[in-house]
Amino acid sequence: MKKILISLFIILIGLAVNAENIDYEQVYRDLGTADFSYIHNVDPGEIYDIQGTSWSPYPLFRLTSPLYFKNTTIEPGYYLLTPREHKGNWYILFKVQGKVKYIIPVYNREIVPMGFYDENLPKAKLTPSQKFHIKFLDFVGKYIKSSQRKPAPNTFLETADLENNFISIVIYWGDYRYYILLRTISL
Repeated sequence: MKKILISLFIILIGLAVNAENIDYEQVYRDLGTADFSYIHNVDPGEIYDIQGTSWSPYPLFRLTSPLYFKNTTIEPGYYLLTPREHKGNWYILFKVQGKVKYIIPVYNREIVPMGFYDENLPKAKLTPSQKFHIKFLDFVGKYIKSSQRKPAPNTFLETADLENNFISIVIYWGDYRYYILLRTISL
C-alpha cells in the first residue's frame, strides 16, 4: 500500500513539473492566424450576451504599448475581450466601441477552479438603502419571473510576462478561462 501511495505521489509531482514546462515559442509557432472576419466587424453573439445585463459583461483590457501576434499589431487602447468559438477553435475578440478590431487564437481553454471568483473578486459595498432595494428586487423577481434578470458572468484578467518577450493573458469569463500568447516585440 505504501509503495502505491509513494508511486502516485511521484507521478503527481512529475505531472506538476511537466505542466509548468511549456515551450511558448513552439506554442506561438503552432498557433494559426484567424482566417475569418465578421460582417461589418460586428460580433453576432454579443446581443445574446448583453441582453440581460445593464452593462457589458466582457472584461476591459487597457493596453499602453503595442503587442504583436504574428502579422497583427495590437495598438494601445481600451479593448473589450470576448471569447468566441469558430469551427471548433476558440478565439479572443478585441473589440472597440462594439466593433471587432483584432481576432487572436486561444492556445488553451480550461474550467475555472471552484471558488476562484469568491477569492479574487471584491465584494460590493452597499449602503442600507441599496441593500433594501436589492432585497426588494429579489422579492419581486421571486414571484414575477418575467422581471428576473440573469446575473452577468464573472470576469477576471491575468497577465504574465514570460521569457523571450512573450506575454500570456488569461481571460476568465464565466465557467472557463482562456489563454492567449502575444509578443512585446515584432518578429
